Amino acid sequence: MGKKNYLIEGVSCTGKTSVCSALEARGYHALNGDRVLAYCGDPTTGAPLDHVGHDTHIWDVNKVKELAEDPQHCATFFCGGSRNFNKFIHLFDKVFVLEIDLATLNKRLSERPTDDWGGHESERELIRQLHANGGDVPASGTRIDATAPIQQVVDQILAHCGLSRRL
Repeated sequence: MGKKNYLIEGVSCTGKTSVCSALEARGYHALNGDRVLAYCGDPTTGAPLDHVGHDTHIWDVNKVKELAEDPQHCATFFCGGSRNFNKFIHLFDKVFVLEIDLATLNKRLSERPTDDWGGHESERELIRQLHANGGDVPASGTRIDATAPIQQVVDQILAHCGLSRRL
């Protein structure tokens, strides 16, 4: 098992990618799940699917395990959302769920480019619904107010992990 592994989750527009970038800038090993681990698949079986959508956005469980077992980093942060987190959540020392209010969500959605998830009104409506009902994020996990400036959000996460502000 790796030294320490942390999952940073949240519905769309809560700042997972920004947190990932800020952790990397501070010298931490941070992985953007959308870029490194995600594919379209069945959340139960992991079988690849042609249907692209929110409900088929999953992570490669074997790759998550492999990365979580890598002992070369003092901490690894897995940032992003997946519909199959229940298949690998047990690998994490702590889980963080980023949360924002509706006004912040709407502001961030309005700034999304059309070629990014949440860039079209139908996607935005789904994101608003997920935000309203708590989304499909881990029920247990440390809630983080992600309306604060990104550096404060990262400071709070690192404090919960017992890590310094910079490696």
